[in-house]
Amino acid sequence: MVNHQTIVDRNTHLSPEDLAALRDNLHEQRRFREDQLRQITAAASRTGRPSQRHSAARTEVQETLAACARMVLADVEAALDRISEDRYGTCHRCRHAIDRDRLRIVPQARYCALCQLTPAAGR
Repeated sequence: MVNHQTIVDRNTHLSPEDLAALRDNLHEQRRFREDQLRQITAAASRTGRPSQRHSAARTEVQETLAACARMVLADVEAALDRISEDRYGTCHRCRHAIDRDRLRIVPQARYCALCQLTPAAGR
């Protein structure tokens, strides 16, 4: 008979293999975001002189894409730091383990699913 605690432990414990796979995924995401930022910067410098309206719209889209890429890159870097500091996989809010399946989907996750969905003052 499997009790609830066993199921929870199995879904939250990160084996060395899990951790290595998650680290590799984070490194891949970092490379992707760094390449994305380089491409956005290169595209911004290549643009000619189209009409003012198109130029403003293109600039706004590029700035938004770059901001999103920088934000994800910062989250990825923070997750890699947590791995190197042996703090990875622990919710920043409740300090419980983050579910392994959640980390496989969002390896840079800082919060467990419950804390991510629950509004908190000051966050």
